[in-house]
Amino acid sequence: MGHGFSVEVNESVTVNCDTLQHIFHNCADIVFRPLTLADHSQILLVYIEELTDSDKLEQIISACMIRRDFDRLTQYTVVQQVPEIVAKVLKGSTAIFVDGKPFAYLADLANFKQRAINEPSNEASIRGPREGFTEDLRTNLSMVRRKISHPKLKFEMHQAGELTNTEFVLAYIEDEAKPELIQEVRRRLQAFRSNQLLDSGYIEECIEDKTFSLFPQIQNTERPDTVSASLLAGRVAIIVDGSPNALLLPMTFWSGFQAAEDHYERFLYVSAVRIIRILLAIMSCLLPSVYVALTTFHPQMIPLNLMLSISVSREGIPFPTVIETLLMELMFEGLREAGLRLPKAIGSAVSIVGALVIGEAAVQAGFISAPIVMIVAGTGIASFAFPNYSLALPFRILRFPLLILGGFLGLYGVAIGVMFVLIHLMTLKSFGVPYLKPIAPIGKKFWKDTLIRMNKRYVSEQQKR
Repeated sequence: MGHGFSVEVNESVTVNCDTLQHIFHNCADIVFRPLTLADHSQILLVYIEELTDSDKLEQIISACMIRRDFDRLTQYTVVQQVPEIVAKVLKGSTAIFVDGKPFAYLADLANFKQRAINEPSNEASIRGPREGFTEDLRTNLSMVRRKISHPKLKFEMHQAGELTNTEFVLAYIEDEAKPELIQEVRRRLQAFRSNQLLDSGYIEECIEDKTFSLFPQIQNTERPDTVSASLLAGRVAIIVDGSPNALLLPMTFWSGFQAAEDHYERFLYVSAVRIIRILLAIMSCLLPSVYVALTTFHPQMIPLNLMLSISVSREGIPFPTVIETLLMELMFEGLREAGLRLPKAIGSAVSIVGALVIGEAAVQAGFISAPIVMIVAGTGIASFAFPNYSLALPFRILRFPLLILGGFLGLYGVAIGVMFVLIHLMTLKSFGVPYLKPIAPIGKKFWKDTLIRMNKRYVSEQQKR
């Protein structure tokens, strides 16, 4: 332990008490409760009151006072090493030291206060289960196990964080997930070194293929049904204690466009909506840059009446089109961020009222043209169509460099920017899986569950053949 005391339990309760008090120096939440039995022998209980079930603790104390044959009490585990006792106490166990015994009894009396199971606010669905993960690891595992009641579903327990000692689970279905994928995930998890692990995001950033890529290579979700469906599809999940967000890997570009209820609604509706989502994603990234490029460098490509209307609206505007578009985009992103950070009661009101007031005032004052307000508003609405928030972020960021390229080089600049993005996406991989698979390269499941979703009856008949 490095503090000059023994790493093994002493037969003397007093020595053990001094050792643990030295370790837990200035730890006001640690309770040291000495007891004296009828034969004047000493017992010491060490626990954290806020993490311990008080009713069970009183039952244990009564059993200790009445029944002194501790070796027959089967609800205990016997531990001889002080570091192990310290780790268990910090996780909610109660340590019982008995005079004359060179070991301690550990009773699992943990009773953590946890949040109730509710519908995830970030992944709400119209149809399907209404339950979401909580911050308790065991509760989250039970929700997945309830959906996949088969011994092939494996939960490998791991621990990381030298200071936090956080538990997390590697979940997969044997014979469904590829062995090489599981081995690669294990290798990266073993290489994960950090003093702290407070959320799944700590692991995500350390094990993904390319940290400096804008695009997420690991999917996160709060929904047990999404995790279960992904496991059945041969993917791997990482569930961290204290985090309601599970990690799913590998991730492809197209999985970010799949919503939670896609497999609960009819396939025709889902297929149509998926295509709309992809079109809206392209619109959210390219609409401002294409508008600036056309009005600045290629007005001949715009219908005459529309171009005349745009020219009239721009009379007296002091800024070039690219500057006013960039200013409005920055203002819109600022309002969206303010709406997220403010309390819910006023956040939505500030974002909506702010956009209306600022947009109207800017047009009336002659700083911004009316078409720019419409372009920015349409872009903002399109950016809300992403089912996966992490995938929406790179599109929001790429909008700005593409806008600058369109403002200085026209459609040629936009084309160059798009080409670089596509090259990056085609070279990007997530745990060995191409990011654009199965479209680039084209795979067998090109139509089954990517751009559209096939009829389940058709898929099941094809599997039987």
